[in-house]
Amino acid sequence: MSRSVPESVAELTRLDTSPGTAIRDRFPLLATCVYLNSNSTGAVPHGVEDVLAHYWETLRSWRDDVWQAWHVSLERYADGVAAFIGAPPGSVVTDANLSTLLSRIGSCFDYRAPRNRVVTTDLEFPTVPFIWNALARYGAQLDVVGSGTPQFDEDALEQRIDERTLLVCVPHASYSSGATIDLARLVARAHDVGALVVVDAFQSVGIMPLDVTALGVDFVLGGAHKWLCGVGTAFLYVRPDLLPDLEPAATGWQAGDRALTFQPSTGWAAGAQRFAGGTPFPLTSLVSQVGLDLLAGVGMDVIRAHSLACTSRILTRADAAGIPVVSPVEPHRRGGVVCLDIPDGESVKRRLAERNMICSWRGYLRIGPHVYNTLDEIDEFMDAVEQEWRGIRR
Repeated sequence: MSRSVPESVAELTRLDTSPGTAIRDRFPLLATCVYLNSNSTGAVPHGVEDVLAHYWETLRSWRDDVWQAWHVSLERYADGVAAFIGAPPGSVVTDANLSTLLSRIGSCFDYRAPRNRVVTTDLEFPTVPFIWNALARYGAQLDVVGSGTPQFDEDALEQRIDERTLLVCVPHASYSSGATIDLARLVARAHDVGALVVVDAFQSVGIMPLDVTALGVDFVLGGAHKWLCGVGTAFLYVRPDLLPDLEPAATGWQAGDRALTFQPSTGWAAGAQRFAGGTPFPLTSLVSQVGLDLLAGVGMDVIRAHSLACTSRILTRADAAGIPVVSPVEPHRRGGVVCLDIPDGESVKRRLAERNMICSWRGYLRIGPHVYNTLDEIDEFMDAVEQEWRGIRR
């Protein structure tokens, strides 16, 4: 039976830490430091060594026949991600990075006026507006909705979505503040005016529940190297009923319907495979499968509950110390990271790292606990942060 996500902060702070302690030994990085940086790069579990060793043996004794097994493994990983986000098999494709896959989405559309606007937010990761601005040469008009704060202005976003809007491209959770967006509200508004929704879920998949089928979202992008405990691979989900009408101009031979016969294709591959590119690099999916299987075994409800318990502890400690918090405090409005507004935060991050306390800095001090962390680690880390804060405040 799945575990429901608690609502109150009081309940969250009473949660058993067993989800983290039960799998800590699977992550060798945790023996070297207090690692609270999964929002930037997640820890990689044991089991990857065996994958790498087997890959080397494959290269050492090369036979072309290995590609058949590799394609099966690539499909297995893509379908595993699909199951993790509530999508059907065949609706997810993988590639090297989000930028590559977002560019393929962008290459599907005709940007002739009047429906040529792409609405996004100033809280998106920089790669997203960069790509949409590059498509301006084909007529795309990017409309960046400012928030003025570290949290989304959903009213302003909704108001800017109208009959001129072709695509709405937003993050599920902000990389810079941990704030989340109400996807159901934006999907409903976009679909009402005939626009499609592209969700950047890099900062949510693996730490927050996401059911793409229930939401009716059109495209979802994410990757393995943060909360999914993998490396070097990204994914794209496409709503299945849209696929027959989508033909990426940025493409490759693996997107064709006869790719694996090595004959000229006469049409597009079935499912999301039509968003594939050239010859794939299988190692990253093989490596990332280990972390995906581990997290799937824990379960998303348990992961989310533990994440909320950890971030609640950070919020409680920061509030008691008087440290300004940038992230939302409401459980339903925050993702997996808590951001603190500490002067000279980049230097603070470096000094913490010298004490084997690992976080990241992107304008704010970002603290990203995962299911493998414990509340004791949170307290140890916040003790160090408070020492830094008292030194700054003198």
